Amino acid sequence: MQKNLKHIILFYSIIFCLNKQKLFAQYPDVKERIVNLPSFDQKKIHYGYFLGTNKYDFKFEYIDSYYKDLMYKDISVVQKNGFNVGLIGDLRINNYFNLRFEPGLYYNQRELIYPEFPEFERESDRLREIKSTYIHLPLYLKINAKRINNFRPFILTGISTDFNLSSNEKNSDDNASNVFRSTTQSYNYELGVGFEFYLYYFKFSPSFRGIFSFQNELISDTQENSPWTGKIVNMFSRGVSLIITFE
Repeated sequence: MQKNLKHIILFYSIIFCLNKQKLFAQYPDVKERIVNLPSFDQKKIHYGYFLGTNKYDFKFEYIDSYYKDLMYKDISVVQKNGFNVGLIGDLRINNYFNLRFEPGLYYNQRELIYPEFPEFERESDRLREIKSTYIHLPLYLKINAKRINNFRPFILTGISTDFNLSSNEKNSDDNASNVFRSTTQSYNYELGVGFEFYLYYFKFSPSFRGIFSFQNELISDTQENSPWTGKIVNMFSRGVSLIITFE
């Protein structure tokens, strides 16, 4: 009996030592996990700014005979890299929802390459360069996951309006004078996903966003059957943006 008792005590002593060794081996890792800005997300209102880059495209809807009868190809859009900069205002609703307003300035450039319409007399008629400078005013609902140490993912959904300072909407010239016109104001819906990193002094958040216009932005030329606008029914902007915020 005593011999069995000694074996039992020896067995549990070995288990205890192994567990103790494992505990102390993990202790340095636990000790190094310092939580940065522990009360940051409890602020009712906070502010920040953002920088980013963007690319914009156009979605065209053509007249009914465009493909079937006329058998034309799509208008090609060459996308160029743009940039954006702006401010952030954040209102906390609860631990998982925030309301955000992010007014900013978005600049981008696109080139349209038209198919070889018979109305075009020169090769330059097929090309149109569109420069856009938007005052971008979005309102987002930010949906947060649970914070894990100094990391938290989130998604964004919202609506926005753009004021295009380079729209040429009120310009009396049109494509006959090499001036492509679009509406000054447009409305969009937006979706995004991102990650928050809590650093020692501030919160750093990269996010990827999609911007989709739901309003026709095309201003038709004066000539009813213009080769540049006469075959287009609707034109919508679509964009993607990589945003880096500092809060």
